[in-house]
Amino acid sequence: MRDKIGLKEAMSIGIGGMVGGGIFAVLGLAVSIAKGGTPIAFLFAGIIALLTSYSYVKLSLTYPDRGGTVKFVNEGFGKSVFSGGINNLLWVSYIIMLSLYASAFGSYAPNLWTIIDKSTDFHIYASFVIVLATAINYYSIKVVGKIESYAVVIKLLILLLFVAVGIYGLFGNPNLAQLSVSNWEGPVKLFTGGMVIFVAYEGFELIANAAPDIEDPKKNIPKAYYYAVIFVILLYIIIAAVTVGSLPFKEIKTAEDYVLAEAAKPMLGQIGFSIITIAALISTFSAINASLYGGSRVSYEIAEDDELPHQLTGKLWNQPIGLLITAIATLLLTNLLQLESISTAGSVGFLLVFATVNYVGFKRYDKIDGNRIIPIIGFLLCTIATVILISQQYSSNKTGVILAISIVALCFLMEWVYKKKVGE
Repeated sequence: MRDKIGLKEAMSIGIGGMVGGGIFAVLGLAVSIAKGGTPIAFLFAGIIALLTSYSYVKLSLTYPDRGGTVKFVNEGFGKSVFSGGINNLLWVSYIIMLSLYASAFGSYAPNLWTIIDKSTDFHIYASFVIVLATAINYYSIKVVGKIESYAVVIKLLILLLFVAVGIYGLFGNPNLAQLSVSNWEGPVKLFTGGMVIFVAYEGFELIANAAPDIEDPKKNIPKAYYYAVIFVILLYIIIAAVTVGSLPFKEIKTAEDYVLAEAAKPMLGQIGFSIITIAALISTFSAINASLYGGSRVSYEIAEDDELPHQLTGKLWNQPIGLLITAIATLLLTNLLQLESISTAGSVGFLLVFATVNYVGFKRYDKIDGNRIIPIIGFLLCTIATVILISQQYSSNKTGVILAISIVALCFLMEWVYKKKVGE
């Protein structure tokens, strides 16, 4: 019998999933789009995450299953081409998230130790961390869990220290004026900035996979989701405000891929830069470790529900074969694509998955004892956000948009071909 998970542990799963490598990877990107309104951009993205968490709460209570999102989509749409396509998109979105984390690791690591040059070192470090995490996943799942539990505490302590020192350092800082409304981008750009970095919030959905093991679920599942999401929204808004108020926009642009470490310099000097860099490496490594396991489990669940070839339920050595496929796909994406393209594709993927889950919450409101209004608002916001993100990014990041649309199309095409083949 499995040990039960308390509220603290359930919250740490959600917080650990959100505060993974996301904030380290996409903060500079958000500032480049939203400028002084970056905290508002994070708020926009957080509101959509919070609304979506309502559907997750109700569905987790009614359909507690280690399949999590996969189970919810299948409950709402049956085992159809649509549900299979969305579940495939969830798996691919995990792979994109992994690429984002590996990109962040590859951007921060050369600041501590240069091997050849920053450009080459990025590929060396990013590839190394994927291979290392894959090896650890094959070696022992217990080790994965231990690394994640320690990493959550370390990265949160360092980020909270950054926030505390950062707020103190803002007093008298001339860059504080950058946060004024006159330095904000327009509403559409603020919203776009929030949606590009929406991937920084997706991790709360991991609580759904743990739902069957949470003690006193009626009390603890809602608290776990809401407390985790609200805590992370506040954390991200403050981190964004401290960063924009600490550094000139020009310096933020120069250090876009490792801006959080650069933002620690005015307050703590080179030591602060190094501490945040180490925190970024720990965070992104632990996130890759945990997400590789999560991604392989998603592919296993989809195959078990006969929405992908049943061979994916097989094992290679001691782990689902999906682990190796996930790792190889992550290596390719990380080394072939720019950070903004990866982030855009990941955000589009998760927005569509969350739109679907919200629609299931609306569709099944009577069975899940829920409110119809909140899920339909969540569905509409996710859908509108996807359209705005794609239209806005098309002019500045065509590669990311083409990649996102191609991935969505491929996920559904793959499912249609598989269903047709199995049907025959």
